Amino acid sequence: RRLCRAGVCSRAALALALLAALTYLPPLLAAYRSHGLWLKRSSYAEQPSVRFRHEALLVGLTEGGGSVGWSTFPACNRLLGARLRLPLVSAREEDMNQDGVMDRLHFRLELPLQSTEQILGVQLILTFTYELHRMSTLVMQSLAFLQSFSPVPASRVILNGDLKLHQRQPLGHSGLDSRYNVSVINSSSPFAQDYDLENIVAAYEERNVTTVLSADSSPIWVVGRAPSDPFVIQATIRYPVELIVYQPGFWEIFQGERTPKKVKESHSAYPVTVHAGLIVLKRHFQDWCSLLDKMGEAG
Repeated sequence: RRLCRAGVCSRAALALALLAALTYLPPLLAAYRSHGLWLKRSSYAEQPSVRFRHEALLVGLTEGGGSVGWSTFPACNRLLGARLRLPLVSAREEDMNQDGVMDRLHFRLELPLQSTEQILGVQLILTFTYELHRMSTLVMQSLAFLQSFSPVPASRVILNGDLKLHQRQPLGHSGLDSRYNVSVINSSSPFAQDYDLENIVAAYEERNVTTVLSADSSPIWVVGRAPSDPFVIQATIRYPVELIVYQPGFWEIFQGERTPKKVKESHSAYPVTVHAGLIVLKRHFQDWCSLLDKMGEAG
């Protein structure tokens, strides 16, 4: 009796390969197209490490369409000229739960005014260092833009809000992201356009990762100011826990075990399913090889 072995390119082998493709590829493609098998994005919760940089730029809008201002940048103050007002500023960051991460900023500014000046609106930029460390490391300089107006002259404005992270794209799953670790305001520039609030905010909003001040409610304006009293800005800015969106790595997608325990929110059920499916496919492939050998011996 003569024994024959079917080659890899034989009709029997091609028939088995076609059968396997028709058996397994359509379900895999359908699962992929339904976005339920391979993760493209995942998320986790983390409280960022935020520190106030003690940089500020203020514009106070007065009656009659005028304005006064102040900043922590000498070049900007020189450009203000007669409109410069030197305020009394206090800033204090607070760690509420004593975990080493700051939770909020208490900011107060007392702006002296001339007896004929009345404030109808304020525009204020405060800058921060913003860091994330749990997955990829994000280090950037960000800002909070406070803007509010009153229909009548006031003596103070009180603002409360959260410094919220805004993402236009997911972060990476590892590595250092420092592309935005640059100054929000070009403090070395002698040109007025570099201290214009519209230009600063417009350039900042071109970023894919920013922070925005999300107010709990409308600012409170208090009326009734004596001519000799300063105008007061009082702000409380919290640094809340954020839901960070990131792009999972290869092993997190196919194994699931790589997802760290510190991740608060994850979608690891699908990766575990994929891992189990790969094991089943491997077993079937071994069965096909054995079947090819038997068919070759039978031939």
